[in-house]
Amino acid sequence: MKTRVRDYRRAAGLTQQQLADMVYASARTIISIEKEQYSPSLMLAYRLAREFGTSVEDLCLLEMNRQLEDEENGYERQ
Repeated sequence: MKTRVRDYRRAAGLTQQQLADMVYASARTIISIEKEQYSPSLMLAYRLAREFGTSVEDLCLLEMNRQLEDEENGYERQ
């Protein structure tokens, strides 16, 4: 899943470890999210969004990810 975690983290001047500590996750988890190798749980996405003062929808690019998934699976909008 694509997210804006890296963008928000860098804009806040945080290291991956600092962000991880703030949201009770491991640095490895933050790294994996930023590399699009791991999708955060709903609670982790919520914690991240709160830290950055944004919504889960914005942080996790939910509309774009929905469209990508729909295209990959051949879903048509009705």
